[in-house]
Amino acid sequence: MKLYDYWRSSAAYRVRIALNLKNLPYQSIPIHLLNDEQREPAYRAINPQGFVPMLVDGEHSLAQSLAIIEYLDETRPAPPLLPTAPVERARVRAIALVVACDIHPLNNKRILDYLRAPLGHDKASVENWYKHWVDEGLQTLEKMLAGNKQTGKFCHGDQITLADICLVPQVANALRFACPLENYPSVRRIYAACLQHPAFDKAQPDRQADAP
Repeated sequence: MKLYDYWRSSAAYRVRIALNLKNLPYQSIPIHLLNDEQREPAYRAINPQGFVPMLVDGEHSLAQSLAIIEYLDETRPAPPLLPTAPVERARVRAIALVVACDIHPLNNKRILDYLRAPLGHDKASVENWYKHWVDEGLQTLEKMLAGNKQTGKFCHGDQITLADICLVPQVANALRFACPLENYPSVRRIYAACLQHPAFDKAQPDRQADAP
């Protein structure tokens, strides 16, 4: 498999975690987002949207991190990343989607770049935007996790799921932007527990070959 990747992309970080959890070897092909390599015609021919990650598995080219992870889970089912019971699967997906749909899209590079130019917001305004939406999202996650009997060592019980795979890169981004996390003890506890697992540790941004 080939993974079109960028060391600091949280969406690519999710897929790296999933690949590591399933012990799947892959070739990482860095796409340097700060150098606009994602806009080059050669990459747009692979992924018309110009985003990372992009996974190539044989003749199949797959975009969007959650779609990639569910594909991996369906084609390489051990260890499973979603529970078997439909209601439990729905809970795991809901936690994951708070990150993937409600927090991350508002704060990714292209949105922050647009706030800076052409909209002309200064650095402080952009940072306040980032922290506001992280705070709103993490408040939601904390309420979903804290005191819920289905929450265990990880987001859902004591087995790693898609929810944890999405939570960890988002918390890592929050830490990078110095977002206050003291009001989110469940989120912080689960983040710390995940990083003890080699699959998460190996996937961390600063451990990637293209990290500066």
